[in-house]
Amino acid sequence: MEKWVIDGVELHLCEPDEVPLLWVGQDDLVAQVLAAWLVLGEEDLPLNPRLVGKPGVGKTSLAYYSAKRMNRPAYLFQATMDTRPEDLIVTPVISEHGAIKYMASPVVSAMIKGGIAIIDEGNRMSEKSWASLAPLMDSRRYVESIVAGVKIKAHPEFRLCTTMNDDASTFELPDYIQSRLQPQILIDFPERDEELLILKSNLPFADDEILEYVVEFLQSSHEADERYSVRDGINIARYALKRISSEKSDGPERKAKVLSFLKEAASMILDTNASEYFSEVVDHIDDEQ
Repeated sequence: MEKWVIDGVELHLCEPDEVPLLWVGQDDLVAQVLAAWLVLGEEDLPLNPRLVGKPGVGKTSLAYYSAKRMNRPAYLFQATMDTRPEDLIVTPVISEHGAIKYMASPVVSAMIKGGIAIIDEGNRMSEKSWASLAPLMDSRRYVESIVAGVKIKAHPEFRLCTTMNDDASTFELPDYIQSRLQPQILIDFPERDEELLILKSNLPFADDEILEYVVEFLQSSHEADERYSVRDGINIARYALKRISSEKSDGPERKAKVLSFLKEAASMILDTNASEYFSEVVDHIDDEQ
């Protein structure tokens, strides 16, 4: 664990995150994130985009992929309703020798190392927590740790973004925070071809028949304004594939089993209403064939 000394106070930094998050297609969204982080000159500052959309549409994957496109280390911070200001900055812990160690958060570690901090599900945090980051998100570009008694300035290469779900279990952000989290980038459900590519990238071991069923299920649910996401589709396919792996049937019998397991998976992972979409999907595919 790397150490960093500021005004005589030793901080222990987090390691950047290396996670298998995939982003497929929708290059325009990547371009929007990278544009927000771009600095045009000495007097310019990077923006702090907020990525908004339904759960499971790939907001975190987009942020992480964009960070990697910039060849910068990415630091993920999972926000919750219990997140405290010190969790975002510096947390004191007792070392094995009884002394106090100051642990820098992923956000502060990214600030010091010139990385990219991704605050995931940021609107689950309270205003009090966001207020501790307010000076970081304007021209001041610093945070203050009351616990450690230090002011921490951001590296010029530091960038920040947050993801936000548009569901009811979140806080309403005050205007002074929203004005600092700009621009707002909306991530919607992908088009059919892109959704199929995402499924293939995440399920390289699945056969085309199952992927076609799942992508048609997702597209039908989008048209019906359901909140089912490609992440749900991946989980449905994964569970159904595990169930199918023990079956030895072929031909029409196998097709019936595949449908049965997909409906079972949809019902268990989502709801009983979701399973009915697979019956409609199979009828639609059969009509086309």
